[in-house]
Amino acid sequence: MSKKSLKTPSKGMPWLVIIAAIVILIVITLTSTVVIQGEDERVTQESFDEARVAALASEHSPTLGDPNAPVHIVEFLDPACETCALFYPMVKSWLNEVPDKLRLSVRHVPFHNGSEYAVQVLEAARAQDMYWETLEALLATQREWTQNHTVIPERILPAIANVGLDMTRLETDMNNFDIKVRMEQDQKDAVLLKVRATPQYFVNGRELKEFGRDQLAALVRDEIARAEQAQ
Repeated sequence: MSKKSLKTPSKGMPWLVIIAAIVILIVITLTSTVVIQGEDERVTQESFDEARVAALASEHSPTLGDPNAPVHIVEFLDPACETCALFYPMVKSWLNEVPDKLRLSVRHVPFHNGSEYAVQVLEAARAQDMYWETLEALLATQREWTQNHTVIPERILPAIANVGLDMTRLETDMNNFDIKVRMEQDQKDAVLLKVRATPQYFVNGRELKEFGRDQLAALVRDEIARAEQAQ
């Protein structure tokens, strides 16, 4: 009995070694998988962050204010948006108050019916270095060329007749291929940044999560304070 009992463990040893090896292999595989997945997620997040920064820092966007100002407001705007018309004078007043601290860039997202035409007008006005004058004229007369959240194209040009634009050139430039490219890029970036309504603001890359005048003012003040501390 004693000999038989002594032989039993020796016969089972190879199986124990094999099982142990399999367990170790499984653990190593699972650990490697977790590490690889974690690395992939990190790379994916970094790639998304880089794309997000690029989407906000578009060089083709019209920009108002000191190009070296440390606080950069990016607004996704629809010229037919009533709230955009209400907020623009407030934001511009901030630029006037602290011109060395703030700059504003505008991206176009024509969510309203027919807004593409208004965006084409704005982009064509840039060719005559009169973008901001045209934008302000459109926002000030918005009720004249919109009805029930829909743009009435034939009313837009008369609404900006006193801006000082060469209207013949404007209508020609509206069909420029470069304008189409810029409009498409704005809309692609809006999708990437999950812009679903206008106006949508980003201040130094920080999205305005809770919309409102006070909330936007607080975000801008916070970024100004950060910029001053960094100096």
